Amino acid sequence: MSTTTYVFPLGLQVDAQHLLILQAITPYKNCDEAKSVNRAKSKIVTLTGDMTEFNYHKEYVVASDETKRLTNPLRKIVEDKEMPTNPDRELLNLSVGDPTFFGNLPIHKLMKEAVIEAVGSEKFNGYGPAHGLLCARQAVAKHYTTPEAPLTEDDVIIACGCAGALEFCFSVLGNPGQNILVPRPNHPLDFCVAVSRGLNARYYKLLPERQWEADIDHMEQLIDKDTVAIVVVNPSNPCGSVYSKQHLLDILAVAKKYFLPIVADEIYTDLVFKGQLSYLIATLSKNVPVLSCGGLAKKYLVPGWRVGWILIHDRNGRLKKEVVPSFIKVSRKSLGISSFVQAALPQILEKVPQSYYENTMSLVEANANIVYAELSVVAGLTPVMPSGALYMMVGVELDKFPHISTAIDFMEKLMLEESVYILPGECFQYAGYIRVVLLLPNDMVKEACIRIRHFCGRHYMQ
Repeated sequence: MSTTTYVFPLGLQVDAQHLLILQAITPYKNCDEAKSVNRAKSKIVTLTGDMTEFNYHKEYVVASDETKRLTNPLRKIVEDKEMPTNPDRELLNLSVGDPTFFGNLPIHKLMKEAVIEAVGSEKFNGYGPAHGLLCARQAVAKHYTTPEAPLTEDDVIIACGCAGALEFCFSVLGNPGQNILVPRPNHPLDFCVAVSRGLNARYYKLLPERQWEADIDHMEQLIDKDTVAIVVVNPSNPCGSVYSKQHLLDILAVAKKYFLPIVADEIYTDLVFKGQLSYLIATLSKNVPVLSCGGLAKKYLVPGWRVGWILIHDRNGRLKKEVVPSFIKVSRKSLGISSFVQAALPQILEKVPQSYYENTMSLVEANANIVYAELSVVAGLTPVMPSGALYMMVGVELDKFPHISTAIDFMEKLMLEESVYILPGECFQYAGYIRVVLLLPNDMVKEACIRIRHFCGRHYMQ
C-alpha cells in the first residue's frame, strides 16, 4: 500500500475539522486512530486503512540541505575557539587579510572623492540593472581589455565582491553531484559556496618545493565526466605565489584537452613584488573559456565596499548560448550591489595611480623579507618565500614539537604564550603549515617574528 506522511506541530488537537481535511485528501476506512494523535507518545502514529503516517513536527524549524552543506573551515576554526592570550603582551594579529584592519594603509583620496561625487549627484539613488550599471561595466571593460583578451561592457557582470563573483560562477556552471577542481591549499571561499550548492570539490595539489605551482599530473588525474571547471587562484591566497606564463599555459593545456572552462580568482592581480610579472590567464588563452573574478577589495584596499566582477572571456562561442544569459538571471536574485559605489568605478579605475598599490606592495615585500629572514633560521620552521599577494605560508615540523600536535595547537599555544595570532593551515585544507599576513607595520612584524622564535625555542626538541 502507498503511504502518505502528514506533519503536525507538537500538541496539535486533531479535531473534526482536521479529520475532514485528511479525509478529503485520502479516503479512510476508519479514522478512529487519528482521533488519538494528540495523545500519542511516539513521533509517528500509523493509521489503519491506508497506512497513513502522522509525523510529528520537531521543536525547531529545519534548515535547508544547502546550508547544511555550507562550511567555511577558516571561520569554523577561528570563530568557534576561545583563545586566551598572554596578558603581559600586546596582541600582534598576523591572521587578518583585511587591509584596513591595522589602519596603516589609507585609501586614495580620489576614491573618496569619486564616491562623494556619485552620492551628491542624486543620479544613483534608484535600482539599476541587476548585473551592473552600464557606466560601471564600461569602466571595468575598458580597464581590463587587451588585444589578446578584448572586452566590452557586455562581457562584464558586476557582483558583490570577488566572493559574489565566484558564487555566480558556481551557481551557473554546475549541478549537484558534479565537481570542480580546486587548489590545495586554498582560501575557503573558493570551494565552500560550490560545495553548499551540491558540487563536489576535488583538490589538486600545490607544490611548496616549486613555489606552490600546481601539480599538473595530479590535476589531470582528478578530471572525469562530471568535472565542470578548473579553479585557478593567481596570485594566491594563502600561498603568495605568482604563476609564470609557462605554468599558466600548462594549466590551459589541461583545460583545452578536456573542454573545461577556467574560473580564475584574480582578485590579487597586479599585487606582485618588484620584478615579478602577473599574467591574467585569459590573455594567454586561445581556445579555453575563462571567467575571471576580481574586484576592488585588495588592490584598492576597500573590501567593505563589496565591488567585484566577472570578466567573461568566451572562446569559440562556448559560453554564449547558456552561460552568459544565466549570469544575468542569477544576478537578478539580489538586484545588484550599491549603485553609488558602482557609479564611482569609472573615476577609480581611470584616475587612481599605479603608485598607490605599488606602495602597498613595497610594505608587503619588505615584511616578506623580514619574516623569511627571521624564520628561516628558526629550527622547526620552513617559510616559503612569496612573490605577491599579501601572505606567506610557513611549514612547521610538528614531529619536532612534542607538545604540539597540530598547526591548530601551534596557533593556540602561540596565542597563549606570546599573544601572536596566526592562522593554521587547516583553515586552508593544508595541515602542517601556518599562514602569516604581511600587512602590518614593519616594527610589529619584526616583534612578532622575535616572539615566534622564542616560542619555538621553548618547544622544539632535536
